[in-house]
Amino acid sequence: MKIKIDIDPQYEETPVITIQVKEWTDEVEAVVKMLRHHEADSNDTKSGFQPKRIVAVEEDRSILLQPSEIDYVFAEKRKVFAMAAGRALEMKLKLYELEEVLSAHGFIRFSKSVIGNLDQIDRFELSFNGNLCVYFKSGSKEYVTRKYVNGLKEQLLDGGGQRGE
Repeated sequence: MKIKIDIDPQYEETPVITIQVKEWTDEVEAVVKMLRHHEADSNDTKSGFQPKRIVAVEEDRSILLQPSEIDYVFAEKRKVFAMAAGRALEMKLKLYELEEVLSAHGFIRFSKSVIGNLDQIDRFELSFNGNLCVYFKSGSKEYVTRKYVNGLKEQLLDGGGQRGE
């Protein structure tokens, strides 16, 4: 990939980014996602917007969680729970909705029913069946199925979930 930067006072203040490629590739998609994420972060910072918090329910109380407090989110018996501080807290959103919201905070799909926070991973071990057992800093653990192991490895090699927070 070649990168060309043209700085000239005649250009308008808002940067314009042009990507010239022969065909759409995973690399191009990753660059576009990164730019969109950066643009959203810049807009949030300019407007003074704080990172989104997620509402969980415990008994009859609503609890506000920062995404960074959540180890993983899982679906079980038609309900969705977030594992935070060693407690399973019920969520009102569906798993795919939480995946959309939390992907900007370093969450990635672990299995059909689990999304995990890359920033909270302490270590992992390979199981005999090809799955990964992920251990979180809090001491909890969850499994990554074979289908999602390569995606997790790629994310970790590309810097994990770190977003400069």
